Amino acid sequence: MDRRSFLKASTVGAGAAAASGLAAPALAQGTRTLTMVTSWPRGFAVLDDAATYFNTMVDELSGGSLTIDKKAPGELVGAFEVFDAVSSGQADLYHSADYYFIGQHPGYAYFTAVPFGGTAQEVTNWYYHGGGEALHDELGQIFNLKGMLAGNSGSQSGGWFRNEITSADDFNGLKFRMPGLGGQVLGKMGASVQNIPGGELYQALSSGALDGLEWVGPMADERAGFQEVAKVYYTAGFHEPGSALASSINLDVWNELSDTHKAILRYASMATTHLQLSETLANNGAALARLQSQGVKTLQFSDDVWDAFGAASKEVMDENMNDELFAKIRNSFEASLAQSASWIQKSDGYYIEQRVRVLGG
Repeated sequence: MDRRSFLKASTVGAGAAAASGLAAPALAQGTRTLTMVTSWPRGFAVLDDAATYFNTMVDELSGGSLTIDKKAPGELVGAFEVFDAVSSGQADLYHSADYYFIGQHPGYAYFTAVPFGGTAQEVTNWYYHGGGEALHDELGQIFNLKGMLAGNSGSQSGGWFRNEITSADDFNGLKFRMPGLGGQVLGKMGASVQNIPGGELYQALSSGALDGLEWVGPMADERAGFQEVAKVYYTAGFHEPGSALASSINLDVWNELSDTHKAILRYASMATTHLQLSETLANNGAALARLQSQGVKTLQFSDDVWDAFGAASKEVMDENMNDELFAKIRNSFEASLAQSASWIQKSDGYYIEQRVRVLGG
């Protein structure tokens, strides 16, 4: 039995055991309620916003015939336990960031963000027009999941630090929070990398358990209050240039749904991505100005630090190429990225250069 078959068998087996003691999804008078576990505390800017948008859209589009019971971390399972809960049938679907689950398969990183990967637009280009959605499904079948993207936070900041980063050597021994393959990159650079749920980050930074962290961007970071305990903020990062969120559903539950309900879930996930991305980008500038007014120093990493990010990123990505499905996903993603960038750089990229040159700002 190969690795994927074993994982699927063990996951489904565990699911049968876990689900046996649970009530069946609500089915009454032609309505169905799905239990959605999330990785976000209630009210968390950007991330719980996206989960709430998705929840509301499904309810409204279905006229109430399909509803979602949204659970925050700790209400049913922990923030990082949502994947296993849905895979096993303990819950019906999750809202999270799929790169939290690279321990299940490294290919999941591509359905959130990878180092030096795509912008939000480039990710959705690949997902809906370059084969990404089909690959999400192929990966999900190993774990009894049907994948959907449902949100994108745009480019995420380089992070919060107690002290400025003057060279790549400053990452050596740094206690830093960064999930996904980006975290593995910092590990290559000597950082002590930790993956801590969002709801615990403020306390970890304020207590000194962390020397720094990355979260989302100015809007979400301001609401989390990181400016109260750190004053050095790098606004551009290598790790998440266009960070997607996912709402993936148990494959058995998906197969039981009507075609109409499947379409509602899929189109609600698409609309959530658009609405949540625009919310973030519309508010980040004003939030950044408020952070600066509170004494936050905004910086960019130097070129030599970016070079170190690049060298370590290539090493991390190449280490996973012995996995056939990872290689297939990576090759598909990079082919789409090259195709998208060849036009975007010559159109939007050049236009923005000229707009700034002509009008300033």
